Parts: sequence; structure tokens; C-alpha cells
Amino acid sequence: MDMSENNKINNWMDKYILGPLGTFSQYKFVRAITNTGMGTIPFTIVGSMFLVINVLPQAFPSLQGFYEATFFKFSDLYMLANKATMGILALYFNILLGYELTKIYADEEDLDLSAINGGLLSAFAFFMTIPNLVMEGGVTKLVHLIDPEADVQIVNGWSVGADGLTRLGTVGIFTGIIMATIAVMIYRFCVKKNITIKLPEAVPAGVANSFTALIPAFAIAIVVLLINALLLSLGYDIFTILEVPFGFITNLANSWLGLVVIYIIMQALWFVGIHGATLVTSFLQPITFANLTANIAGASIPFAGEFNNAYVTIGGSGATLVLCFWLATRAKSEQLSAIGKASAVPALFNINEPLIFGIPFLYNVDLMIPWFLAPIASMTVGYIGIASGFARPVIAQMAWPTPVGLGAFIGSGGDIKAGILALACAAVAFLVYYPFIRRYDKKLLLQEQEAMKEMQ
Repeated sequence: MDMSENNKINNWMDKYILGPLGTFSQYKFVRAITNTGMGTIPFTIVGSMFLVINVLPQAFPSLQGFYEATFFKFSDLYMLANKATMGILALYFNILLGYELTKIYADEEDLDLSAINGGLLSAFAFFMTIPNLVMEGGVTKLVHLIDPEADVQIVNGWSVGADGLTRLGTVGIFTGIIMATIAVMIYRFCVKKNITIKLPEAVPAGVANSFTALIPAFAIAIVVLLINALLLSLGYDIFTILEVPFGFITNLANSWLGLVVIYIIMQALWFVGIHGATLVTSFLQPITFANLTANIAGASIPFAGEFNNAYVTIGGSGATLVLCFWLATRAKSEQLSAIGKASAVPALFNINEPLIFGIPFLYNVDLMIPWFLAPIASMTVGYIGIASGFARPVIAQMAWPTPVGLGAFIGSGGDIKAGILALACAAVAFLVYYPFIRRYDKKLLLQEQEAMKEMQ
């Protein structure tokens, strides 16, 4: 393929695919949700590790007696770490998004906005949507439903399950995101239009900020209560309304075809130099966390928790782990050999930016096909392996840098077959790369030899 053909392909992709995706990634909300997703990582990992401790006897039945005599005596105590993280994950999302979005508006629009106030106002709006309400005969009432046989009880409007308030868990993430967005938009509007209480400059900043948020807080209360009232008059609340569109999105993401689309978008963003993995997975976290909760309850959904790093992007975006070691040991061109050797250790921990920018994969038409197809191939193997029942689904959130096999083993709660499946995913991804990288290696070797001849 000559240079003119390469330029035509690159120009077409820039105009119709990569350009719009690049623009989308720069939206304030998109950047805020990305930062929010990264901010929740410590909580999800810590909470999941305590869950892994608790479920190990399921993977190794020989531990059951030991656990009954030791750990299980204190499980209600140490599992508080799980309930205080995964059990209220929607609250973390809500507050963090309110904080991040407010901070972005304050910095980029030069507004006198307090990021802390943004987070607190978001939580304020969110909590007004959590109680279960009904309207009977023109009167609103808090639902009170106690059923000893049910897993969830509703006490004076508050839905309570084994992990605490159910609507603060993964089921409430989408509502938390929407309420944070509404709260910050109202806060921003009031400050921008000077609809706030101004105090003298001599007043400490903390006191001044609290009064600046006073009128926005009233406005947020009125807006959210009106939304609640409107939905109640129709026989719904915001949680039940959101079940329809986001249920559709979840079902789409949980299908093999939906995941193919997701990884095409992810790889396309990377192709133009945008960190596609961070951006796309941040938007999908509410779905993967909800699926994780469902798997803990007995479901078998492949796309849950860190399915992406455990089975798909092994070695980093593009599923390049085995490719990296092939370059380090078998590549003939000096460029690829050096990049492979320099990237080998980071690749073990799913970090491959040196490889992505060093080969490079960006705008590289020679490697464009495997760049898109390799993650789809590894995803397919992982998806089928879990959906068929060969390996246990992800039930715990592991750290994304966890090496291949070990991450799947931990995430599945100790299923050895999950680790084997992950290794198979890595191997399949490399088989996709192999013919293309060999041809590319020969091309670079020829260029290097010609350059050496010109220097002599």
C-alpha cells in the first residue's frame, strides 16, 4: 500500500469516525465521568478483596471446615468493608461526579464554584430520589412493606437489603449520575447569573462558599421534588423510569455483538491517540458493577467487573501481551525488537503505552486490522468460556494491572479454569497479530537495511 492510499484512508477515518470520537471525548461531562470512574477504583478493589476472602471455600471446598472455625465467625464484621464500598457505590459515583464536573466548570469557565459544594449538592439531589413513594388518591405516601420471606424490605420508604440501602448500590449508579448532573447544572447556572448570596470579602472562604450554595440548594430541591411529583403522578419514580432505557443499554452491552461494537469504538479512539480504554470503560462501569452484583447473587454474566483486563485487553489495550514478547525475542528489525524489550515488563501488568506509541499503532494502516480484531477475538473466547459455563464469571473486582491468568483467577473467586481461559484469550489475540506483525517486521527491516546502505 503506497503513501497516497494510506493518506486517503487516514483522512477518511479522521473525517467520519475518529474526528467525531475525538470531539466527544473532550466534552466536559465525558472528562468528568472518566475521572469519576478512575476515582472509584480504590473502593471497588478493596471491597472486592474482602468478598474474595469470603468466597474462597466455594472454589476450594477443603477450606470450609477451617473457615467455619475461623473467618466465618467474624464475616459480619469484615464484610462491612464490602458493604461500605460496593454496597454504596452509587453514592461514590454521585459525589465524585458532582465534584469533578464542578471543578471542570470552575477551572474552564472561571466561575466561583466550589467543587466540594458540587459534590454535596449532588448527594443532596440524589438522596431525594432514593425513598420509595406512591401516590394514592392524590396523596403521596412512603412505601412500608415488610415481608419476612423477602430478601429486600421497605421500611418507611427506604429499601433495605443484606448490604444496606439497595438504591445506594450498583442499581442506583445511573440515577446518581443524572442527579449529579442536574445539581451541578443548577449550581453553575445560579453562580453564572449571580443568583447567589454574596458576603463581604472579609468573610472566610468556607463560610462564603456555603452561603453561595444556599440559593442553588433551594433551586435543586424544587427541581428534584417537581421531577419526583411528575413521575409519581404517572405511577413511577426515577429508578423505575430509568430501568427502561438503561436496561436496553445493559442488555446490548451484555451481548456478544454489543461487545464487538464497544471494542471497535475503544480501538478507534486509541487509533487516533485518545485513551479509548479509560474513556469507554468509565462509561460502562455502572453496567459492569451491576453485572458483578448479579453474578455474586448467582448469575453468570461474562461482561462484569474487570472482564476487560482479565480476558480482553491482556497486556494492555489491543491485547498485546504475547505480541510484546514475540517482538522482544523474534523480531528482526531493530525498531520492533527494541520496543518489545523495553515494553516487556510493563506489559505483564497490562501497561503498553510504550508499545502503542513506539510501534506505533496510531494511524498505522499496516497494523490497523489486527489492532481492531485482536481484542474482539480475545473477548469472544472469554465471552464463550464464561457463557458456556467452562469458567466461573467475575464476582470480585481485581486491580487492573494484575498479570494474565492471576487476575481472572482472583476475579472469579479462585477458579483455576478462569486463569486457563485468560491464557487462551492472550494466545488467540496473538494469532490474529502474527501474520500482520511478521509482514510489518520485514518491511521495517528492509527500510533499516536500505538506510544503512545509504549511510555507507
